[in-house]
Amino acid sequence: MMMISSSSSSSSPSSSPSSSSAVPSPLIPTIILLLLCLPALFYLAPHILPPPPSPPISFPDELDDLSLFRRATAVESHANNPSKPKSHLGATNSKPKIAFLFLTNSDLHFSPLWERFFKGNRSNRDLYTLYVHADPTVRTKINIPGGVFSEDRFIPAKKTHRGTATLVSAARRLLATALLDDPSNAFFTLISQHCIPLHSFNFFYDTLFEVKSHQAAELRHLKYKSFIEIISKDPNILKRYNARGKNVMVPEVPFDKFRMGSQFFTLTRRHALLVVSDRRLWKKFKLNCLTPQSCYPEEHYFPTLLSMEDPKGCTSYTLTRVNWTNSVNGHPHTYHPPEVSPELIYKLRRSNFTNPYMFARKFSPDCLEPLMNMAKEVIFRD
Repeated sequence: MMMISSSSSSSSPSSSPSSSSAVPSPLIPTIILLLLCLPALFYLAPHILPPPPSPPISFPDELDDLSLFRRATAVESHANNPSKPKSHLGATNSKPKIAFLFLTNSDLHFSPLWERFFKGNRSNRDLYTLYVHADPTVRTKINIPGGVFSEDRFIPAKKTHRGTATLVSAARRLLATALLDDPSNAFFTLISQHCIPLHSFNFFYDTLFEVKSHQAAELRHLKYKSFIEIISKDPNILKRYNARGKNVMVPEVPFDKFRMGSQFFTLTRRHALLVVSDRRLWKKFKLNCLTPQSCYPEEHYFPTLLSMEDPKGCTSYTLTRVNWTNSVNGHPHTYHPPEVSPELIYKLRRSNFTNPYMFARKFSPDCLEPLMNMAKEVIFRD
């Protein structure tokens, strides 16, 4: 019995150790291959897969902004109250100002150049105001330049993420703060830390307020226009429109009303107020995108809103020159010191529109020295 059992057992393929080791499992090569491929997968995944969507704007941040926007709207409504006695700009009234809105997530590398821009003439100090929105995640790392960029010029800020509605929120926050801060702010110019001026402050001011063509511009009720790029035809416009999903933007924003344009603008006061009082379009543009590579709310929201509400009140072009030749990952060309010259400044000023370009981007921080060297004789010599 024992022998039969032993013989039977030894003849069984499944119970034979030598037989089992002779026939390797087909899973083993597959497992080894997967282990070998893992490093390659970790390396290639970020280059193949689309980036994860950025976190949506938080509810507390939305409430904070809404409170700020309502205060700005209420102050403006009170100022325009028909029962309130009207004052006219004149000798006893302050001249209209330009509010410069700096949006940054790093040091203001070109602050010495901007300091010269603002202080080119001592009489300029009553013709401008300045506000800085610095991403709080890097705020403690940012050096406060001082001078016109003093600590009190930095407004309460929130996180910003490139290619998300947070950049729209930041710009609206700057606009609302400037509206509340000074009723003399008549134009609102959005600037990045990579922007440089191409002309003197006086030239920019006279151009906006048409001083050369209207000798008493401050005494007349002129209806100025906003300088904002508005593009209705572009090969990528449909992709950008559907970035949040097909038909998600309707009914508030039908496709034929959707517009694109530069992130950087100069808005009139009435348009700044229109932006901070908007709720209808904002609820669409603040939605997260399914295809982030086609989604740039900061380039869509402002031109779409103003085109829908007041197209005749906009020039449809911006005053900030950007070079999109050889762009990388959605970033425009960045100028470096070897490229900086008087000829570059003259070239960047040239425009196909009524007005020349007043600002340009994008410049690397190490361009400061060559720019400062030609500031007096080239940039600010109009």
